[in-house]
Amino acid sequence: MGHPLIQYDVDDRVATITLNRPERLNALGADMREQLLAALERSESDPQVRVVTLTGAGRAFCSGGDVKEMNERRAAGAQIRRDGEVVPLRDRILLKLQTLAKPVIAAVNGVAAGAGMNLALGCDLRIASDKAAFGEVFVKRGLHPDWGGTYLLPRMVGTAKALELILFGDMVSAEEAYRMGLVNRLVPHAEFAEAAHEWAARLAEGPPVALRLAKRGVYRNLQADLASALEYESFAQQIVWSTEDAGEGIRAFVEKRPPLFQGR
Repeated sequence: MGHPLIQYDVDDRVATITLNRPERLNALGADMREQLLAALERSESDPQVRVVTLTGAGRAFCSGGDVKEMNERRAAGAQIRRDGEVVPLRDRILLKLQTLAKPVIAAVNGVAAGAGMNLALGCDLRIASDKAAFGEVFVKRGLHPDWGGTYLLPRMVGTAKALELILFGDMVSAEEAYRMGLVNRLVPHAEFAEAAHEWAARLAEGPPVALRLAKRGVYRNLQADLASALEYESFAQQIVWSTEDAGEGIRAFVEKRPPLFQGR
């Protein structure tokens, strides 16, 4: 039996989901989409998990779709269909990343290309090794961007820069990705694994209810007017005000000590 395509580990209330096809640069082929979605759903229902980290095994984060498999499917006359298996799974993964009731960090250890880049963009935060690289390489294969690229990228870097990245399909360094706002943190590769875990563990110390509602509010309010956004903020604040964590956070501030949030 071969190794699992997706690894799932929990430590310090952080679930680490690892794309595990290093010999294919973690290309999204075979049963990876199904297993990735299952891992995300598992993390959401796991009471021991407060934060999710998505990363890749070996020297790549994710090289995108499996081009070799695409070639074989095209040779066999396969078509992309909305009612087929690949498209709904892809869409469900992207939607799950955004609606998952816990923060999701992409720990980009290496190349993130095509669908791999957009998978990283679909996460809430991104930390990258200085050996990482990013690219909307679809046009290089004669393909149209998918995995949410035309939606996510313009919202992060603006329309003109998004069109440049999509229409040329060039790879950009981790440093350039950081400068344009695609990456939240950039760290030397030798320190990357430790830094990524420490960042996630720090986030896991936060108040889960407040974090969940704040994440939901940001994505919801991207499509809302100011009045609707303010209304949501009032609604969310009323909910968190009644939690024990709010009381703990306020007391800790007054007592000049770090808060200890319990998630209730």
